[in-house]
Amino acid sequence: MNRDRVIRITKYLVDFMFAAGILVTLTLPWSIRWAGTYLECLAENYGEIVTIYFVLGILALAIIWELRKMFRTVLARNCFVRENVAALKHMSYYSGLIVLMSIVRTIVYTTIAMLVVILVFVIAGLFCQVLAQIFDQAIQYKEENDLTI
Repeated sequence: MNRDRVIRITKYLVDFMFAAGILVTLTLPWSIRWAGTYLECLAENYGEIVTIYFVLGILALAIIWELRKMFRTVLARNCFVRENVAALKHMSYYSGLIVLMSIVRTIVYTTIAMLVVILVFVIAGLFCQVLAQIFDQAIQYKEENDLTI
């Protein structure tokens, strides 16, 4: 597969995730109520669970939104721009907020899966911060080269 095809497929996947995320987040009150018929802990903490997952859904959508903005620069073949540095920093902050909200969720009820989510988003947040610094440095080099020419 050539590079452009992989990028376009990935962009379509991110767009699908964004649309699906909106649908899932908006239907949380009904889906949590339905799942509560099978899982007692969801029924017992219905209000808290809906609120927590709604906030987590919004934060996840914010991360995907930033990814979609970055894909526009990739498709335009102009990746090393300040907007991508800002997007990576935003994704890092959203990941941190997901970690905090997930910690709140573990207070309501703890699962191994949520502990894994916390670890994944700690790593993702740190990774985004490092990438933002790398992109920022690359932009500085690019601007210096542009001035030299």
